[in-house]
Amino acid sequence: MSESLLVKPVEQLIIRQLPLADYQPIWQAMQAFTNSRDTATADEFWALQHRPVFTQGQAGKAEHLLAPGDIPVIQSDRGGQVTYHGPGQLVVYVMIDLKRRGLGVRALVTAIEQAIVNVLGRYRIDAGPRADAPGVYIKPVAGGAKIAQLGLRVRRGCSFHGLSLNVDMNMEPFERINPCGFQGLQVTSMIRQQGQRQTEQQAEQKTQQQVEQQAKQQPASEAEVDFELSPELSPQVNSDIDLEIDTVATRLCQELAAVLGYTAVQWSSQPSSLTD
Repeated sequence: MSESLLVKPVEQLIIRQLPLADYQPIWQAMQAFTNSRDTATADEFWALQHRPVFTQGQAGKAEHLLAPGDIPVIQSDRGGQVTYHGPGQLVVYVMIDLKRRGLGVRALVTAIEQAIVNVLGRYRIDAGPRADAPGVYIKPVAGGAKIAQLGLRVRRGCSFHGLSLNVDMNMEPFERINPCGFQGLQVTSMIRQQGQRQTEQQAEQKTQQQVEQQAKQQPASEAEVDFELSPELSPQVNSDIDLEIDTVATRLCQELAAVLGYTAVQWSSQPSSLTD
């Protein structure tokens, strides 16, 4: 008997990293996958980017679509209000048999948020969830910009739809809507946050260099100071931080799989037969 046959379905997860795609066919494929799965079907994550689109949740209000312009609007069956998807944004669709894993919807939302927070921490981006609004926000979260969106649907005890994380994308379309139904909500991305952090580090570095220069100009008897740039402020600080979206996708899917406790993970660049 092969080793794969010894793995229980509850332990199995297939992660598919897919190419840029239109929203509609992927949404339809998620519906078909969820409708056709049974108790032996492995759970799946689909990681991809979408071509520009606004999607409305089931309870989405037209008043939150301010000026969509040439970007199409699709009425979806997920939870939540309007959001934007586009190139440079990582979308991960989370198709889990919740009953089989012993998960409630709230527990799944918490797990997704925690996985996003953990991955952002690896990129030195300090973020967290908010109790009053699903998603992940830059700290302090009470007034922080939103960096990741969540929208789920549960059918026959199984989840679909999922999360979107703003990595390195055009943020202008978010100005055409009230993001997630919140007027005036600021939205940010990983690349913006890293740029802000680098600017702050450069300012700190300049200050530290000025202090060092002043110390050198003082007599040794007045100032015995040994200044050294912190590794966090060195020019090499970002050499190991890769904002390639495929790398972020791999890290986030790995983290979410770990948080949810999967023990048998299979990676694939091939779409499900339902997405062909």
